[in-house]
Amino acid sequence: MLMKKRKRVSQVNRSRKNNIVTLTAAGGVLAWDREDGSEILLIRRNGFWDLPKGKIEKGESYEECALREVEEETGIKNLQIESVLCKTWHEFARDEIHYGKTTYWFSMKVTDPNQPVPQQSEGITEIIWVKPEVALERVHFENLKEVLKKFRQKKRRDGKSRL
Repeated sequence: MLMKKRKRVSQVNRSRKNNIVTLTAAGGVLAWDREDGSEILLIRRNGFWDLPKGKIEKGESYEECALREVEEETGIKNLQIESVLCKTWHEFARDEIHYGKTTYWFSMKVTDPNQPVPQQSEGITEIIWVKPEVALERVHFENLKEVLKKFRQKKRRDGKSRL
């Protein structure tokens, strides 16, 4: 189920709505099915456990952005999108500017991951594979917990009970 490419999308919507600069991003919950069960990839970004994601580029679909960002932030190749999970909204401030970010999330898989390489220029210092219940405990932000819960629900509905 591919989403349409966005027309006239830019990284940052310069027009402020309620004094918030809006951003659009995409990312993924990346799973690796191992003999002893599935594991999910987490990244440590700026001291917090997180999921890979990043800003959409002009002319890019949400899927293209998610695949590109997960590969750039982790160094893992041959990623596949399984399905759309959800979208989230969160706000944050940086350099006295208030941002609001909508992120489109996808369920992804990799069959034979190469050695992950953290994208240090994005503040990523560590990458780990963990069981889904450990991922749920470790991620710092509540909206990421919701994304992981949706991922687990989807896998259960699809009959992938290894999660």
